This record gives sequence, C-alpha cells and structure tokens, in this order.
Amino acid sequence: MRIGTAVLSVIAAVGCTGSPAESAAQVARTGDAARPAAVAASRRTAITDAVAKVAPAVVTVQTEAIQRVAVDPFESFFGGRPSTRSSAGLGTGFIIRADGLIVTNAHVVAGATSISVMLRDGTTYPATQVGTDETNDLAVLRVKATNLPVAPLGDSDNLLVGEWAIAIGNPYGFMLGNSEPSVTAGVISGVGRNLVARGEGTSAYFDMIQTDASINPGNSGGPLVSADGEVIGVNSSIYSNSGGSIGLGFAIPINRARRVADDLVEHGRVRRPWIGVRLDQPKSDNPRDYIALGARVAAVTPGSPAQRAGIRVGDVLLREKARAIRNRFDWDAALLDLRVGEQVALVVRRSGSEVPITVTIADLPEVSAQKVQVLRELELVTLTPAIRAERGIRSEKGALVYKASDRIMQELYIQPGDVIIAVNRTEVGSAEDASRALDYYAGRGPIRLICERDGQWFSTDFVIR
Repeated sequence: MRIGTAVLSVIAAVGCTGSPAESAAQVARTGDAARPAAVAASRRTAITDAVAKVAPAVVTVQTEAIQRVAVDPFESFFGGRPSTRSSAGLGTGFIIRADGLIVTNAHVVAGATSISVMLRDGTTYPATQVGTDETNDLAVLRVKATNLPVAPLGDSDNLLVGEWAIAIGNPYGFMLGNSEPSVTAGVISGVGRNLVARGEGTSAYFDMIQTDASINPGNSGGPLVSADGEVIGVNSSIYSNSGGSIGLGFAIPINRARRVADDLVEHGRVRRPWIGVRLDQPKSDNPRDYIALGARVAAVTPGSPAQRAGIRVGDVLLREKARAIRNRFDWDAALLDLRVGEQVALVVRRSGSEVPITVTIADLPEVSAQKVQVLRELELVTLTPAIRAERGIRSEKGALVYKASDRIMQELYIQPGDVIIAVNRTEVGSAEDASRALDYYAGRGPIRLICERDGQWFSTDFVIR
C-alpha cells in the first residue's frame, strides 16, 4: 500500500492531467525531477511521521548546581576559606502547554540552582520549577514564552506489548554537536513493570512501561512515543551494568505523568494517596517469590482510612477494582493511580473467604514539625562493617535507626534496627546523609524512606511541613 501511495504522490507532484498514457509520458519527461520525490515518499514510515509530530516539542534541559567546598585543613591554617564550585547537568523534557509548561524527570533538576531550556532551533529560555514529585520522578518546569509547539499526549492504559515505541531525547547532551534531539526505536517490551531491585539509582519504580528502544544518559525526561505520534511515557530509567543501554529501558506512563502535572500546576504539590496499612514483604531469597506470595496486612494505623473501613491485620489484599494485587509492589503501583478523596472497592481474603471492602483514599500523614524535631524522635547511627556483621544487615551503607519515638513507630512504621538506605532518590551513606536529605526535602512534598528490615526492603511515605 505504501508503494501505491508513493506513486500517487509523484503523479500529483508533477501536475499530470489527461489520459494515463499522457501522464506516463509526463512522468518520463520529468525524469530526474520526479525520482527524488519518489525516494522521499518511499522513506516515510509511521516512525518518521510520529517523530515529525513530537520532536518540535522536545527540549534540552540544562542545569547548574552550586556546591559549597570545604576548605582543606592545611589551607585553613594559612587563612583559607570555604569556596564554591558549580556543576552542570543535562537532560530532556517536552512541552505540554503552549504557554511554557514542560515535563521532565525530577532527578534531572534535583539540586539545581539554575535551569534553562533549549528548543530544537537553539532558542534558550530560563526556566523555573513549578513543582517536583520525587516518588514518581517527575518535575514540571515553566518558561516565559507563548505559542510553543506542544507534544500530543496519548493514552498509556491501552498499550499493546510488541507495538512500536520511539524514544526521543538528547543522549550525552551537546557531545553530538547540536540541539536536535536523537531518535531510537524499538517496541513496548512490557507494561505494569515494578522495578523492586536496584538498577540505576536506589528507589523503586512501579507500574512502568518497559521498552527496548535505547535510552542513554541525557535521554531522561524525554518522551516515549507511539506509532500514532502521541506521547505514551516519560523516559526515566534503565537497567544496566555498564551505564549504557542494553535494551532494558523504563518509562513513566503518561496518564500518571498527566495527573502529577495537573496536581503540581494546581496545588504546587502532589497529593499522595494513603490508607494506612503496612504490607508484609515476602521473606525469600528467590526473586520469583516477589511475584505472587500475596499482600498480607501486617499493620493498620489507628484512625486511618483502612481502620475505619474495617481492614484487619492478617487480611490479604486480592484486588483493587479490577486490578489484581499479587504482592505489595502491585499495591504500591495501584496507589499511584488513585486520587485523594476517591472511594475504592477492595477485595481481601479473610479466614479463607473473600470480603469486599470500600475505603476512602486520604492524603499522606503529615509530620507537622521541623526537621530537627523529627530527628529528636529518631536517633540514627552510621552503618559500619561491625554493625552489619553483628545484625546480619545486607546493605553496605546507610543509617541505622537506634531509637524511634512511639509516634514514629506507629505512624511511619519505622522501628529500631531498621536501616535507612535512601530518602526519595538520594542515597544514604551515613546518619549525616539522612539528616541532610530530610532537611532538603522538608516542605518540598512527599518523602519516601527506603529501608531494610530483617534482610528485606520496604518503604514508608510521609510529609514534613
């Protein structure tokens, strides 16, 4: 069919009229003039058409971070003073509104003191952060401009495994010589992927789109595009031993990104769904056991939506609406698609029977105190080789919870012996790292602590006001 279309376009291009014989004669007479048009038309595919729709709205995100450098003790003796140094970063984003709203990854702009955005034609604008959502690794930027090209957004709920997927971005930034975005193509390798082991970064990603379209450093925050020329995801992470793409790329579904962007624009923050349960982590060294050992309720927060709905310790979550809950990671993924205030139908297994329960989704509990007061309720110790050996801790570094207040243990499920290994996407190497990270993220939105307990990974979410 494409060959036929190409032939028809050539005839139209040379203005042929009259009988088929006359038309053929005209084509023959034009000869060389017709041939380039035929070649150009034959090269057009669904991929080239999709790129033409989205690429004009893809931007380069340039960041600068100013860091304080401690003075060398030797220099201090001679009156040296602390200095600062700047570091540059590059990523990708795409325009979602003609008046200057841009979506990218939170990790692209994390710690940035200044941000600029470069369009495809090289035009550069200073950008400000509208808001960030560290848990979903999304950020919304704004530039003062109008009539910008907008990327058409698709629907990530009806993706087909095996359909075309196109990643557009700026791998390695300006090393390739200009501001034109690069394009890689592959297929949708899977949907609903929960990344629960460590890949590139510390935090987990839930309900992700998997693709074998190459995603490399600098692609972060760029669009994953369907063959229809619609954005279906935000390129975010890869699994790689070398740091380069090996065909295991992951993108945040665009439907979730759209909801997060709406929250950030409207409220300046993301309202994180919460019902007040802690689910058991499967205790097994076999990765396959993470798939279907179940999601058993290990704790219910007093006064929480879960308690009011009648959820009990020992219940096993089976379904959220039509979504199967096979493990606690499926539940984390389901939460990302729920709205605060929404009433949700759950099914739990209790004493061998299936019990329907309706729970009203609430916002995350607030730790309504300053960071220093929070830390008064948490005594942390830097993890050492001796402590690891004594307690059988798997993590090589982190902050051990030595003491925790009753409030912290009850509301956040943190208890003595837990090891904090990350705060949002900031890796924790010491007790001081944990303190600085909590200070940085306080008041910036939801906080997720990634912890180890009894050799197993778990997370807890809260907000510091």
